[in-house]
Amino acid sequence: MINYYTVGKIVNTHGVQGEVRVISQTDFPDERYQVGETLYLFREDDKKPTKLTVTNHRKHKNFDLLSFEGIYNINLAEALRDGVLKISENQLTDLEENEFYYHEIIGLKVFDEQNQELGEITEILSPGANDVWVVKRKGKKDALIPYIESVVKKIDLENERVDVEIPEGLLDDAD
Repeated sequence: MINYYTVGKIVNTHGVQGEVRVISQTDFPDERYQVGETLYLFREDDKKPTKLTVTNHRKHKNFDLLSFEGIYNINLAEALRDGVLKISENQLTDLEENEFYYHEIIGLKVFDEQNQELGEITEILSPGANDVWVVKRKGKKDALIPYIESVVKKIDLENERVDVEIPEGLLDDAD
């Protein structure tokens, strides 16, 4: 059984030449979307994924625009809409020390300096200079934790936990 990991979601078509708009969910869009790279499209009703080969990649506003082999007009591209793009586990590459794939971080429990559980990481946002982890908390608004050295002190994949040091004012617990 091959495991697949999400790298993006096709949210719309772009133009009439078969390009699609993708909201990326990967730290490595340039690597994942390079010409010749294989991606697997998963759609709700499909029994197995559709294999796609990237023929073009460019950035436009907050989207990655992709073209695929054999998808050369808007009608063909429309059929890809709402599909999730994934890579197979054998496409994963080794990372540097203290680098992690999104799928390794999502689902980890987050603990503060007093060893109190804050919640679970449900999503990773990439707004700019550093990633921001969305932590779902019980009975409170989701916490947004920046992935920076001064906040994230230890990531323990084996024990599925992250230890953080929360600066004053980062968590608004007035609600």
